[in-house]
Amino acid sequence: MENDSLPVVLSPETQRYSKVCEILQRNNNDRSRLIPILQQVQEEYHYLPEEVLTFIATPLRLRPAEVYGVATFYSHFALQPKGKYTFRLCDGTACHVRRSTAILDALYKHLELSEAKSTTDDMLFTVETVSCLGACGLAPVMLVNEKVYGQVTPEKAVEIVNTIMAEEKAA
Repeated sequence: MENDSLPVVLSPETQRYSKVCEILQRNNNDRSRLIPILQQVQEEYHYLPEEVLTFIATPLRLRPAEVYGVATFYSHFALQPKGKYTFRLCDGTACHVRRSTAILDALYKHLELSEAKSTTDDMLFTVETVSCLGACGLAPVMLVNEKVYGQVTPEKAVEIVNTIMAEEKAA
């Protein structure tokens, strides 16, 4: 596909988007690379800020609605800030019957979170449920960033949180 995108110019207005500009440049401002661009931006920010989605549209010669449409279509993308550690708790059938909701309740209580507030104020933890992680034999299963934990109990989930907190304090 021919690259007919505009060059990214670091004007004073775009200085605050310098990381986004670097990502766009690494991807040759190629609109066919929108998904990898969004993945890299999310890795940088831990979510996709709305103003960044609008900013990305111009050099790629896309309408902001097109960029937003891609970002909202794929469940991997987040439009709200997430913590450094994202706990994805499976609530598929196998996990649900093995009491994954008790694990969710324990995490919510320990981190002072709820369904309405899924990220801690210090931006360290986000807790969310997913329909399936594809590891039914390990049920109940939880993913912390990219690490899989199987046969999780409420106590084990709280222990994982405490271990991460201790590591963060030591760093």
